[in-house]
Amino acid sequence: MAQTSESLNSNENLNMSANQDTIHRYVEGFMKGDHALVLSCLTDDVEWEIPGLFHIAGKEAFDKEIENDAFVGHPTIETTRMTEENGVVVAEGAVRSERKDGGFLVARFCDVFIMQDGRIQKLISYLMPIA
Repeated sequence: MAQTSESLNSNENLNMSANQDTIHRYVEGFMKGDHALVLSCLTDDVEWEIPGLFHIAGKEAFDKEIENDAFVGHPTIETTRMTEENGVVVAEGAVRSERKDGGFLVARFCDVFIMQDGRIQKLISYLMPIA
């Protein structure tokens, strides 16, 4: 049976699984630009894919994307729902980040996290720009 958590940015949901807590910490780390926190949530052989845009592997490559050169500052991320089943956590939400070229990335996302021993082994991010 799938387990779902809502109100994730406020960390009010005490029924979060260990995997969902890892995702919560990962998102918090990204919003703060806290490399150590983000990296602590990942396996050494982590992979991140945005289908059609990029695929990276390993913590070193992932670390470079925490503060991407195309953006200014840290993103605002609102996670609206997390669902977990069989070691896979799916998170939905919205992201907003200022681009260095003067515009903004405003998008909805659906992230699929494949977990291993409480850490993120693979992340597949589906993004839909909305502005």
